[in-house]
Amino acid sequence: MRMTNLTIAVDEQVLRDARMRALQEGTSVNALLRSYLENYAGQDQKCQRATRRMLELAQDSTAASDGRRWSRDELHER
Repeated sequence: MRMTNLTIAVDEQVLRDARMRALQEGTSVNALLRSYLENYAGQDQKCQRATRRMLELAQDSTAASDGRRWSRDELHER
């Protein structure tokens, strides 16, 4: 994986406070931002995989194999 640098503009006090908190947590602002961006970028892929899996499960389901349709009341029964 090739890394690239990122420049952002942030309030001086915010950065100072973030550095202090990161230091207390044994990490760095750089590591926190990297982790956040990796998670942020990966959420769409996770959502797409989950949607595909749900569709696969629905297609494989035998719940409606007899052609029966659920009523609204049955679907929302608690």
